[in-house]
Amino acid sequence: MNTLPRYEQAVIPVRKFTDYALNPDKQPHKAFAFKRFLGYDLSNYEKLIDNIRQNIGKFPAKAKENKGYGDVYEVLLKLTGENGKSANVLTGWIDDVNNNEIRLTSVYVISKGRA
Repeated sequence: MNTLPRYEQAVIPVRKFTDYALNPDKQPHKAFAFKRFLGYDLSNYEKLIDNIRQNIGKFPAKAKENKGYGDVYEVLLKLTGENGKSANVLTGWIDDVNNNEIRLTSVYVISKGRA
C-alpha cells in the first residue's frame, strides 16, 4: 500500500477547519455533513484534526495531477467520529515544492458510494 509520503510530518492547517470545512457561514454543506455524520463542529475541530492525523497512514494515497506546485495526493479515510458513527472523509494533500512540506489542501465528507 502506498501511503502519503512523510505523513508523520504532515501539516494540517487549523484554518482549513475553522475558516472553511466546519464553518457554517463559509461552507454550510461541509459543516452540516461533518456535524451530522461524524459529530464534528467548530467546538471540537481539534479532535477531527487528531483523528485525521492518527489515521492518515492507515489508508492508501492516490497520486493526482501535478500542476507545477508539487506532487498532489488524495487519501480516502474511513473515520469514526465523536458521535460514534463512521463516514468516508476525502482529503487532498500537496507535497509543496516551495517549502518541501506535505500539507492538507482539502477535506470533506463523501458518500459511501465512492469508497
